[in-house]
Amino acid sequence: MCGIVGIFDLADKRSVPRDLVVRMNDSQFHRGPDEHGCHFEAGLGLGHRRLSIIDLSTGQQPLYNEDRSVVVVYNGEIYNYRELIPELTRLGHIFRTKSDTEVIVHAWEQWGEDCVKRFRGMFAFALWDRNRETLFLARDRLGVKPLYYARLADETLIFGSELKSLLVHPGFGRDIGPRAVEDYLAYGYIPEPHTIFGQASKLPPGCTLAVRRGARMPEPREYWDIPFVPGAPTSMAAAQEELITRLRDAVSVRLIAEVPLGAFLSGGVDSSAVVAMMAGCSQEPVNTCSISFGDPEFNEAAYAQKIAERYRTRHRVERVDADDFGLLDALADVYDEPFADSSAIPTFRLCELARKSVTVALSGDGGDENFAGYRRYRWHVYEERMRSVLPLAVRAPVFGLQSLSQGRLGAEDPACEVHPGGARPQLSGGVFP
Repeated sequence: MCGIVGIFDLADKRSVPRDLVVRMNDSQFHRGPDEHGCHFEAGLGLGHRRLSIIDLSTGQQPLYNEDRSVVVVYNGEIYNYRELIPELTRLGHIFRTKSDTEVIVHAWEQWGEDCVKRFRGMFAFALWDRNRETLFLARDRLGVKPLYYARLADETLIFGSELKSLLVHPGFGRDIGPRAVEDYLAYGYIPEPHTIFGQASKLPPGCTLAVRRGARMPEPREYWDIPFVPGAPTSMAAAQEELITRLRDAVSVRLIAEVPLGAFLSGGVDSSAVVAMMAGCSQEPVNTCSISFGDPEFNEAAYAQKIAERYRTRHRVERVDADDFGLLDALADVYDEPFADSSAIPTFRLCELARKSVTVALSGDGGDENFAGYRRYRWHVYEERMRSVLPLAVRAPVFGLQSLSQGRLGAEDPACEVHPGGARPQLSGGVFP
């Protein structure tokens, strides 16, 4: 991962304090220990911390177009950049690097705000176009990469990859948002666009924010959403084949890196599928990491070991004790706002273990949700069958009482258990500084 920060004067071209941008940038040193850079001009300051993944020699940021009228700072990966480079070259754009970052600059010149629709990847970036007097913020479709922003009382817009970068600014208010507290108690986290601070917002997934100097501050614009529509009828065999094809493709595009790469492995549906695809796409053994627990009730390391043996991975395991509370203060600093994740500690330990051998790690968050891996999905099927045969006079009181008891039953749901693989990691290129 990398880190980005910025300060933009919404109303005029007042000078931006260089030392302030540098301090905001340095607050995210852990996101990008390899390199750093800043860009300054009237009414604007941008900062970037880099963790080098692609084009190690020439991919430094901020990165500019040919006449330096467009500049970008960016966190993430554009997986289809190799296909976009020749397309943009044919359209007359000149590339100085082989990085995915430069694709963003030229795609903006060619397609404007719709450039994000051409990107396949995980990203959060800030792009400044001097000729259009426009600051363009964007976040990937599923919100893998974070981006926070706040409009201050003096008509200044500040933004960063983490809330801690905004806290560096002396004009940022630290008042807690009452709605955010209510959301946290209801969901265990604070959903977009809110944050724990009333003055700060998260740019929602699949959204952009185009801010023009002197114009009214706009609302985020959604460029993508998940289409919840029935698919075309197909056979079970055809669906299985398409699933494997799509999963293999999703994994293979995430193997583009010029640094050591590996995977989290818990032995569950999600991470096992990812490791299986990685093994099929790579000529070298896959580097895998797992967390084990002393309590046999929660320890699933044996399942991870079976997958590691099946695909002959370079497997490493680290044990986490039940009383490993030394990370609590560190996790508060990492998350910046309340986050009720029972797997936070093992996930952090897993990342520490992975960083000893790799810079990028793939994982598989969402596998159990997509493939009905939790016990509650099976019970839902049983419940629906019962609903279909019971008359309404019986169905209403029975299932009405059941819904009232869900709050108590939620704590017993296996989804609440600590997962040895750590937070059921996501199918994305997780990177570790």
